[in-house]
Amino acid sequence: MIFFKGILNFLLSLRTAIWLLLSLLFLLFYGALAMPGGEAFQSINHLPLFSWIKENSFLDTWWLVGSIFVLSLLTANTLFCSVESIIKKMDKRQRLLIISPQVIHIGFLLMLLAHLVSSTGSMKATSAAYEGTRFDLAPGEEFIVKSISISLGPEGYVTDWRADIEHLSGGTKKEGYLAPNRPFFAGGFGIYLKDAQAYPVKAILLEIRREPGAPWAFAGGLLFMAGTIALIAAKIRKED
Repeated sequence: MIFFKGILNFLLSLRTAIWLLLSLLFLLFYGALAMPGGEAFQSINHLPLFSWIKENSFLDTWWLVGSIFVLSLLTANTLFCSVESIIKKMDKRQRLLIISPQVIHIGFLLMLLAHLVSSTGSMKATSAAYEGTRFDLAPGEEFIVKSISISLGPEGYVTDWRADIEHLSGGTKKEGYLAPNRPFFAGGFGIYLKDAQAYPVKAILLEIRREPGAPWAFAGGLLFMAGTIALIAAKIRKED
């Protein structure tokens, strides 16, 4: 019983949050110094985080592992403190002022969850494609480049480009197109048109990404924004 009470006091302590934040600051500062000169970090942006950690030495990854551990403790500390704050400080006259910071905390935690989910199942790849190119990205998930349209200016420079594509999934077909700042989303994948060439053959450069944490990040951003607006409104109302 004493052991569990000690854990509860640890998770409810503001001092715990301060020490965890200082520890996280130290780990990230070390990482900022280590990453530029480390050969192992050249592939960190092209692999899911946990896959990258498994493929590299613990001497290179220890600070990231430590950061994840500290963030896990900080998440638990935030949740426990938020629940305690709601229970102890709830007042009908100041309900918005009490709940708003907790909504901000939940939004931030959802953004952390988004990074965690993407760290386990994200994917990023680039590939050249031509008319008729097919991509088998996952079982039952196929993308086909149907046609490529490239517009040239008077000087011969590319001024605009577009690629019509088709997505096949489980017997269903979805058609769409790619253009600058106009990606195509289907089957949990996002396809982005990065570049195009007209000669000697029409070709495009594609970036294919899968970010399973994107919905969580979107939800977290909405809650964070809503909580911030509500908190400002509550403080203005209190002053008036």
